[in-house]
Amino acid sequence: MKTLFWFKQDLRLSDNQGLCEAVKAGSVLPIYIHDPGHPSLGAANRIWLHHSLKSLNLSLKGKLAIFKGSPLELIKQLVKQHNIQRVYWNQGYEPWQISQEKELKAQIEKEVEVQVCSSFLLWEPGEILKSDGTPFKVFSPYYKRGCLLADPPKAPIAPPSKLDLISVKDDGLDFLNLLPKVRWDRNVLKHWKIGEKPAWEKFQTFLSKGLRYYKEGRDFPAQNAVSRLSPHLHFGEISPHQIWSVVNSLKQDHNTCSFLSELGWREFSYYLLYHFPTLPTQNFQSKFDHFPWKWDSPHLKQWQTGTTGFPIVDAGMRELWQTGYMHNRVRMIVASFLVKNLLLHWQIGLEWFENHLLDADLASNSASWQWVAGSGADAAPYFRIFNPITQGEKFDPEGEYTRHYVPELKKLPNKYLFCPWDATKDVLTQAGIELGKTYPKPIIDLKQSREEALQAFDQIKG
Repeated sequence: MKTLFWFKQDLRLSDNQGLCEAVKAGSVLPIYIHDPGHPSLGAANRIWLHHSLKSLNLSLKGKLAIFKGSPLELIKQLVKQHNIQRVYWNQGYEPWQISQEKELKAQIEKEVEVQVCSSFLLWEPGEILKSDGTPFKVFSPYYKRGCLLADPPKAPIAPPSKLDLISVKDDGLDFLNLLPKVRWDRNVLKHWKIGEKPAWEKFQTFLSKGLRYYKEGRDFPAQNAVSRLSPHLHFGEISPHQIWSVVNSLKQDHNTCSFLSELGWREFSYYLLYHFPTLPTQNFQSKFDHFPWKWDSPHLKQWQTGTTGFPIVDAGMRELWQTGYMHNRVRMIVASFLVKNLLLHWQIGLEWFENHLLDADLASNSASWQWVAGSGADAAPYFRIFNPITQGEKFDPEGEYTRHYVPELKKLPNKYLFCPWDATKDVLTQAGIELGKTYPKPIIDLKQSREEALQAFDQIKG
């Protein structure tokens, strides 16, 4: 029997339920379709996707058929041209994916058998509900009373022991034009290895070196305590079931439990997107529709380029430029600065991250920006405004992270590292710093911007 397996956000061979089911049924035509209408594929995502597909194709002995166009039309053509009898794929959870898959299934299941499998989430969003049948809106009860009391995540499955692959004429990877014309990606990719094998190796490194410090260390960007698996997870080079299974099998302590709950946050983001598909475009809390967000600011460019004059903010934005990644604690700091100190709409930040993060993920990005903005589910209170000075002092106390990405401040004493404007002229001179020339002066007054944010929030209370 001839089967077709459609790779999507599951670019791996191990623990790939849809692929394994296709292999059981017969010879397999493995395909990937790049849909130009994909609404949430930013520039950095495109770079990762190119290299991930290249790695997957090598795993499939060069037999991954890569196409560009409408999945609906292309799969219908392939079924007809190659006498395909069964079509398999793993379910997607973004609103456009749900709509697309529903239409495809309706159109082709009259001609072939269709099987949609689950491989991307630990728990199906439609199955975790409150006792009254409505979706959770707060993380803790969702995770503790919903997920942890439901059936446990399924055990990961081994890769197919044997693949009988069908070769067909395709468009090829280069036809997708995923790489930028100006090759800024080369410097970014010096920091990463892409593909299923590197994803597993990174996970093993985290287990041996980072997990034991995770609970406390995850807040300190200079420490190597986070997994950095997010882009691998987004593209499915490693599955959440693989990660959960291994970590859950270890002796449970505050580090393992904390890490598993972060996987739970990923689930919660997709859960919210599934039940509330307007999450990327509308305030989850409608009262924020009346918040006086700004859509432009003379300071936006400085935020984007890491030249705000606030060192921890600048370090984070420069890390993003240089590596395509940003430490999660710093993501919260730079996001708070944008939406609360600059009063810019959270969608501006969401769009910037969507284009520049290698791990840009519609669900996590949307839920996280709304969380920081105060407009989301289970959100941080709006009046919780991160102070970039005290955040830097607390979470980068020796300045290792900040000095790495803002090297013009490397000779400044720790006392003034996060508030260089407080240093005397002699201290600045000895450190080789001239504010306004070698490093920018602060673009805003922190105290005044905080007061303006709180005044804006007062307008929508009640």
